[in-house]
Amino acid sequence: MSEIPAKDVQELRQRTGVGILDAKRALVETNRDGITRDEHMDEGAKWLRVQGIASVAKRADREASEGAVAAVRDGNVAALVSLKCETDFVAKTPEFVDLVDEIAAKVAEDGEGAAAQFADQITKLATTLKENVSLGRVVRLTAGDNQVVDTYLHQQSGRGVNAGAIVLDGGTEELAHQILLHMAFAKPLYLRREDVPDSDVAAERATIEELSRNEGKPEAALEKIVEGRLGGWFKERVLLEQPYVRDEKQTIAQLLGTASIVSFAQVLIGS
Repeated sequence: MSEIPAKDVQELRQRTGVGILDAKRALVETNRDGITRDEHMDEGAKWLRVQGIASVAKRADREASEGAVAAVRDGNVAALVSLKCETDFVAKTPEFVDLVDEIAAKVAEDGEGAAAQFADQITKLATTLKENVSLGRVVRLTAGDNQVVDTYLHQQSGRGVNAGAIVLDGGTEELAHQILLHMAFAKPLYLRREDVPDSDVAAERATIEELSRNEGKPEAALEKIVEGRLGGWFKERVLLEQPYVRDEKQTIAQLLGTASIVSFAQVLIGS
């Protein structure tokens, strides 16, 4: 049997959408004496279809905006994982939910890098369910001595759709739980104002200033108006500045009292 030319591997990749290693393997598996190049291409493509690899590659470009999330707390560690797919029908299947739970448990045990161990299982699931299935966000938080870690998972139809984790210093589990419930509703992006990228702040400030001018606001009051509206923009994104959902008269910073948030994370379906 002859060696596999690189141009043949490239052509099979273009025809089927698979990666270079899968294309080469297909041509190696179907290589035999007396086979023409065109026959070899057809046999390689057929081998990939039989293995389910080509169909998975073609589905990879389809939008995966659905899925399921999992939250695991193990001692002083919390793990959040998102597994993405195309439809809620697939996301609710037992094998899909079981896999995201398994990945989260392994991440809690061994770290975020452990999620890579499930690549073959994810590919197999994509083949079985005939959808684009991929790993989404993977987060692991660790609490130090005398710190509190907690998780929250909101479920719909047997699958997790909104997962949160938090580490508090000087707080209680009850306080952590209250903030997690708030996060599930308010969906903060940053812990404090200083964490928001300067470019985002500058862009929003320019937008607010232009909007205010278009509304005919007096130039003398423009700076104060812009700062006020920018403050409202921060409240939508910054956890410490958000009004507590159960008592909007106090912010999360006020709810914390002497406690502090060390870290937090939130993972939603499709993320």
